[in-house]
Order: sequence, then structure tokens, then C-alpha cells
Amino acid sequence: MRFLTLLALIPAALTLPTQSLDFADYALTPRADPSLTGYLGVFFLGDKPSVYFYLSNGNNANSLTALNKGQPVINPTKGTRGVRDPSIIEGGGAEKGKKWYIIGTDLDIAKTTWDASQRTGSRGIFVWESTDLITWNKERLVTVEDATAGMVWAPSSIYDTAKGEYLVYWASKFYPTSDPNHTGTPSSIRIRYAYTKDFQSFSPPKDYINKSPTNIIDLEFLSLGNNAYARFMKDETAKNVFTEISTTGLFGTWSRPGGANAVISTGVEGPAVYWDNQVAGKAHLLLDFYGSDGYRPYESTDVKSGKWTASDRSAWPKNLRHGSVLPVTAGQVDALKKKWGS
Repeated sequence: MRFLTLLALIPAALTLPTQSLDFADYALTPRADPSLTGYLGVFFLGDKPSVYFYLSNGNNANSLTALNKGQPVINPTKGTRGVRDPSIIEGGGAEKGKKWYIIGTDLDIAKTTWDASQRTGSRGIFVWESTDLITWNKERLVTVEDATAGMVWAPSSIYDTAKGEYLVYWASKFYPTSDPNHTGTPSSIRIRYAYTKDFQSFSPPKDYINKSPTNIIDLEFLSLGNNAYARFMKDETAKNVFTEISTTGLFGTWSRPGGANAVISTGVEGPAVYWDNQVAGKAHLLLDFYGSDGYRPYESTDVKSGKWTASDRSAWPKNLRHGSVLPVTAGQVDALKKKWGS
């Protein structure tokens, strides 16, 4: 298998002060967790805008089986009645082990067009919550952007332990107030963020990424320990996914390992990243080859270097689209099987 290298987001003229990529002082080899015995994946399929659950076969991150006989576990009833890009979020702080959330994009592309969905699309985030990963309720569609935004796409979240709240982020385009019908030329797509404690009320949104290259969507984070992170995102213009590393926090200085033009892969979107349950320091990355067979799995034992290899796909389902994966315990696996079967 060949290694795929990744590169820097900021052109030389805009490069921020260089941070050290000597990771000796960072806990970048997370310990395998014997309490985690499987993986729960949440996805949409093809252009079917509902939430489908998949469970790993044993503790194999590259082998998944559909739950609920391949039927959706969540069908949205609000907004467009379609949800894409579902992201499952483990509770943090006092909610850890007690609460989980699924959030997603309010969009059924069969009812609109890609142009219209970026001009007058939903400005809200779908939210469901659960206390056991089995029952999902309290569906809501929370508006997070004002009327100048054309859409809110691919929301996801990470718990910010320093702040004690969830950092929620998404992609939006904006139109001037003089163009209330959004008929003119919009801004480039930018990554926005807000904080929330409960996924009901959100702080006023701000820009998180609004610099070259512009048109960035589908952001995801992987915590590397000791305030270090990897982040993965799609360049919507170049149609590729790349990564950056920060050793100074979520709002720190980000650098691309490997140089200014390397990417993980082209013609992909929707990166989903998570640690392996059994092998310390091993991570998994899903990339959505949206023009063909959906997600394909990759893996790395050296995330900080940006080196990834394609994983075995012999037991990997086709047509899984932009979603996320949550490592789960034996008790959770048993409960999911009992409730949703296969």
C-alpha cells in the first residue's frame, strides 16, 4: 500500500508563526481501551436523507453490518424532512457516559437543487439526543445563522474540555444585506463555530476558518492528547481532503505535515476520524468517494506525520455516505443488537 501525504493550508505569504512539530512532549499515542469492544457508525445512504445505523462485526473497524434490517433508525420530521451528514457526539463533562447527540444537515436534495440549497437552504441544525444510544428523541431544528446565510452544512462537534462546553462547527455561505433574496454572488464557503451546553441554545456564531484556500467544508477533529489536535477538511474548490496539526489547542497555530500541496485524496469529502479500540496510536479515517461507492476506510499509526494507507475493504459496505463512528462498549453492543438486530 502506498502512503498518502498531507499538506499545509496557509500559503507562504500568510503563514503564521511556526510551531514545533516535535511531538515528544505530547501524548500522541492514545492507549487502547479494553472496555471498547465495537464501533457504531451513523450514516446516510446514497441520497437517502435519513440516519442509518451500522455496527462492527466484533471489534473490527473495517467490517460493518447494517442494523434495523437496513432501514433507517431516525427519520426526520421537521424542516426539509431530510438529514445528511449525521454526526454522533459523545457527551462531555457531566454528560460523559450519560448523554449522546446526533446532529446533521437539514437537506433533502431530491426536493431542491444544489444551487438553491446554497442560496436559500436551511440555516438550522438537526439535533436528536439519547441517554442509552437506543432511544433517540427530542428532535429539534435549531437555527444558528441569520438571514444573510445561504445554508448550514455538515455540522459536527467536539467537547472543549478547557471551556466545559461543546464546540459546534459547520459550513456556510453569506450574502450582503442588500441582497435579501440571495440572487447575487455569495461569499466563499467558510467554517463557522458556536458554543453550546445543551444543543438547544448556541452562542453567536463566529468565523473559524475564513482564509486561503477558501471554500472549506466538512471539518472534523481528532484529539491527540495534551491540547494537541489533528483536523481534517475538504477544499470544496479543489475537491480534496487534507489535514493540519495543532499542538496549541483548538484555536492554536495549525501546520500541515508534508508541505503545501499534498492531500490525502482527491474527489472525496466528509472525513470521519476515530481511534482504534485495540491498537494504541492507530487511527481510522473514512473518506466519502461520493461519485462512486461512498466511504472507503484508511488507517494510520502516525497521525502527526500525515501518513495514511488504504484499509482492507473486503467486509466494508458500499454506499455509506458522510457520517461518523463512535467506539462502544460490550454492554452498548449488546443493547444495540437487542433493539435493532441486523
